[in-house]
Amino acid sequence: MGDWYTIGLALGLGVGIGILAAGLAGGRRSAVVIATVLAAAVGVAIGFLIEDWTEALGAAIGAVVGALAAAQVVSGALRRGGTRGGLAVLVGVAAVVVAALAFVPAVGYVTAVAVPALAVRLRRRAPERYAGLRSLAK
Repeated sequence: MGDWYTIGLALGLGVGIGILAAGLAGGRRSAVVIATVLAAAVGVAIGFLIEDWTEALGAAIGAVVGALAAAQVVSGALRRGGTRGGLAVLVGVAAVVVAALAFVPAVGYVTAVAVPALAVRLRRRAPERYAGLRSLAK
């Protein structure tokens, strides 16, 4: 199929790896940073297994994008009362689905754009901090 397919495959696999890493890291910033770096390293290794440096770069970029985007969702879900174990399972399943979709031609590129766009949309829709019961005490 050509380089466009293998680069898209590596990009989509990288996004899946990044999502999985962010799901396992939880909501702490330091853990997310470490998970992002590790996901990028795994992405580079997978990219070199696929072909050469272009795929390695694509997978690394995908891993960083996926990890940072999924970290927004994970931290928001944990703030709202989600459990770590349940969230890790759900995010892990989502990561496997994204990685599997990367094998469809051109879908790897779409996931690399759609996942961060979804995270930005969720971030904008997130409610601000509420005053809670203090507003009722007035």
